[in-house]
Amino acid sequence: MDPARGAKLSTWLNDQRVRGRIYQTLLLACVAALACGAIYNAVTNMQARGMPMGFGFWNEVAGFDINLHLISYTNLSTYGRAFWVGLLNTLLIAVICIPLATLLGFAIGVTRLSPNWLLSRLALVYTSILRNIPLLLLLLFWYNAVLKSLPGPRQAISIGDVVFLDNRGLYLPMPVPREQSVWFISAIAAALILAAGFREWARRRQERTGEQAPSTLVAVGLILGLPAIASAAGGAPFGFDIAKLSGFNLKGGLQVIPEMAALVFGLVTFTAAFIAEIVRAGLLAVPVGQSEAAAALGLHRGLTMKLVVVPQAMRLITPPLTSQYLNIVKNSSLAVFIGYPDLVQIFAGTVLNQTQAAVQVMAITMAVYLFISLAVAVALNLFNARYALKER
Repeated sequence: MDPARGAKLSTWLNDQRVRGRIYQTLLLACVAALACGAIYNAVTNMQARGMPMGFGFWNEVAGFDINLHLISYTNLSTYGRAFWVGLLNTLLIAVICIPLATLLGFAIGVTRLSPNWLLSRLALVYTSILRNIPLLLLLLFWYNAVLKSLPGPRQAISIGDVVFLDNRGLYLPMPVPREQSVWFISAIAAALILAAGFREWARRRQERTGEQAPSTLVAVGLILGLPAIASAAGGAPFGFDIAKLSGFNLKGGLQVIPEMAALVFGLVTFTAAFIAEIVRAGLLAVPVGQSEAAAALGLHRGLTMKLVVVPQAMRLITPPLTSQYLNIVKNSSLAVFIGYPDLVQIFAGTVLNQTQAAVQVMAITMAVYLFISLAVAVALNLFNARYALKER
């Protein structure tokens, strides 16, 4: 080899960026080779066992019932329809559990810092116990030890003959809209718009003059007052369908099946314990001098928490709070152990067993959970951007 060319090649190989690109190319080639090998192995085994290779099963008749569905579904519906039923049931749990766990967690976290000795110790006991119990065990406790031990429909626990609780679920009054409901809903929408507008005006006025306006009281007054006026003028906007005993079961009303109730109770109480510790840590991380400065300005404890401590603590609370929200979505898959018809039980369970399309079904299921998790993470990151420190 020409010495000059060899020296040039040696200099080229000694370049750190060049070596880095070579290593990355080799690593990418190894990963691609492993992926191709895995795909080839999966296809070969699926063909040998006569497993379906495509997604033709999607439009085949499912042939099984689902006891909870937010969209129309029968045993003559397709596997694709069953997928959407399972997905909506999973999203329903997330939509219910995330706000409830947040409210309960924040309340317990603030209580942990209460000057009241009894309240703070009760909150400590709650978080210490719930954080050290396996979630699956907690779900089984709520389902088998609490809900399944309730009396039957004929001996159902009644609250004012309106709400009923038995071993088949919780029965709540079902709102039935009337013609006047349009005005009632319009009043609520108008109240929300006016409350938001007044809050924005109060914020700008405070920034300009330093004077505070009772935006919370005005918002509560609008949200409660306008719908009340609409109801008084046009009559009750809703009627209620109340469950009644018919034969051996309660009929009517809004039924919350025991599996759903156990899953909600378990996820909310379990996750709230972790959120409480996150909130406590975030509040303690705010320097004491901030509260002292707020007190020196004449702010009482409530306004100090609302205007000074909590906004600063949210910068520390939101990132780990995102992880807890993601855990709610992912932990909801444990519903399969108590029979709640979520995506895992319906699609990755029943549909997989009947179609034998294991690779396709599991790939779709994992992709759905990945998409939901990324959507939650993006939403929380956008929310966290409100509290991030801005460079001047």
